[in-house]
Amino acid sequence: MEFFNNLISELNNFMWGYILIAVLVALGTYFTFKTRFVQFKYLPEMIRVLKDPATVSSEGKRGRSSFQAFTVSLASRVGTGNLAGVATAISAGGPGAVFWMWVIALIGAASSFIESTLAQIYKVKDKDEYRGGPAYYMERGLNKRWLGILFAVIIVFTFGLVFSSVQSNTISLAFEAFGVDRLWMGLILTALTAVIIFGGIKRIAHVSQIIVPIMAVLYLILATFIVLTNLTEIPAMLSLIFKNAFGLQEVAGGGMGAAVMMGIKRGLFSNEAGMGSAPNAAATAAVTHPVKQGLIQTLGVFTDTILICTATAFIIILSGAYTNADLDGIQLTQAALTVHVGSWAPAFVGGAIFLFAFTSIIGNYYYGETNIEFIKESPTALLLYRIAVIVMVLFGSVVDLAVVWNLADLFMGIMALINLVAITMLTKIAMAALKDYRDQRKQGKDPVFYSDSIPGLSGIESWEARKTAESKDKI
Repeated sequence: MEFFNNLISELNNFMWGYILIAVLVALGTYFTFKTRFVQFKYLPEMIRVLKDPATVSSEGKRGRSSFQAFTVSLASRVGTGNLAGVATAISAGGPGAVFWMWVIALIGAASSFIESTLAQIYKVKDKDEYRGGPAYYMERGLNKRWLGILFAVIIVFTFGLVFSSVQSNTISLAFEAFGVDRLWMGLILTALTAVIIFGGIKRIAHVSQIIVPIMAVLYLILATFIVLTNLTEIPAMLSLIFKNAFGLQEVAGGGMGAAVMMGIKRGLFSNEAGMGSAPNAAATAAVTHPVKQGLIQTLGVFTDTILICTATAFIIILSGAYTNADLDGIQLTQAALTVHVGSWAPAFVGGAIFLFAFTSIIGNYYYGETNIEFIKESPTALLLYRIAVIVMVLFGSVVDLAVVWNLADLFMGIMALINLVAITMLTKIAMAALKDYRDQRKQGKDPVFYSDSIPGLSGIESWEARKTAESKDKI
C-alpha cells in the first residue's frame, strides 16, 4: 500500500508541478482576455440575474431557478476545501499559498464562465427538468461521445465516490474531538445522505437552497468579527502573504514553489473553476439565456474562494497557529479559531464543517448521478451508484484517507485537463453566446436565446428555434 501511495504521489507531483498549473493559468488568462474580462466587468450583472425566476416550459412546467442551480454547485464547492483545505495549503505552502489561491480564482473564473455557458447550451431534457455538463457538450458539441464517457466515468469516481468519502472523513474527525465515535457519526451521515439522494434533484436543490446561504453567512459574520478585532494587524498580514507568495520570506514550509503548488491545488479543489464539475449543476437551471448561468457560476467561484476561503485564511494567519508544525487540516482551523474566540470555537467548527461537508456530499452525488445517466439511463445502474455513495460515506467516516486523497488529486487533475481541452475547442460557441447576450442587453432587452441564435449551431435539444417560439407567442 505504501508503494502504491508513493507512486500516486509522484504522479501527482509531476502532473501538478509541470502540466496542470501551467495549463490552468495559461487557459484562464486566455479566456479572461477572450471574454474581455467578463468575470470583472459583469459582476453587477451576476447579482442581477441571480434573482431571475425559473422559466416555464410550453407544457406549463417550471424548471430549476438560477438561484437553486447556483446553490447546488455552491453546495459542492463549499466544503472541506474551505476549512480543512485552506489550512493544509497554508501549513504546507506558507501564507503565500493564499495569494496563489486568489490568482487561480480570479483567472479561473473566466474558465468557469465558459464551461457553465456551454453546459447550458448543450443541456438535454430530463422529464420536466434538465441535465447536462462536460460529458454532454463533448458529445453534442465536439461529436466525441467516447470522450464524454471517459469524462463521465472519471467524475463519477472522483466526485460521486472519492470526494464524498473525503467529506465524511473530515466530519467524523471534527466530531471525534468531542468524544463522538467515528462509526456512529458515519451511520448518522449515511442515513441522512440516503434520505436526500433517494429524493432526487428536487430535494437536493431544496436542501441546498436553505442550508448553503445560511452556513456561508454565519461563517462570514464570524470571520468579519475576527478581522475587525485584529484590524491593526491586517497590513502586516497582507505583507506577509505577498512576500511569502514570491519566496521573499520563507515561513512554515513556504518558498515560492510550495506556495504556488499548494495555493493553486487547494484553490482548484475548493472552487472547481475549469474542472468540469460545476457545469453539471449549471445545466439544471431553466433560464432564458445560457450566459445568465455562466455568469452565476462565475459568481460561485468568487463566493467560494474570495469570500469563504479568504475568511478561513485570515483566521488562521492572524492566529499564528500555522507555525505549529503539529497542526494541519481541520485541527489547524479549530486551533486558530480557539485563539480568537475561545474554547467554544471547536464546537462551532464542528457544526460548520458538518454543514459545509454534508452539502458537498449532496452536490457531489448529483454530479455523479447526471453522468451515470449520460453513460446509460438505467434504474439499476442508478440504484447501484446510490448504494456505492452510501457505502463510501460510511467508509470515509472510519478510515485513514491518505491514499484516497492522493487518488482524488490525481483524478481531479485528469478530469480538469480533459475538460479544459474540450472548452478550449468550443470557446467560439461560448463567445458567440456572450456576444448575443451583450447585443440584447445593449438594446435594453432581457436576453433570450434560441437554437438558431448562433449560425451553424448543432446538437441542441433544449432550446427552441426563433420561429417556433414566435409562433407559440402568437397563439
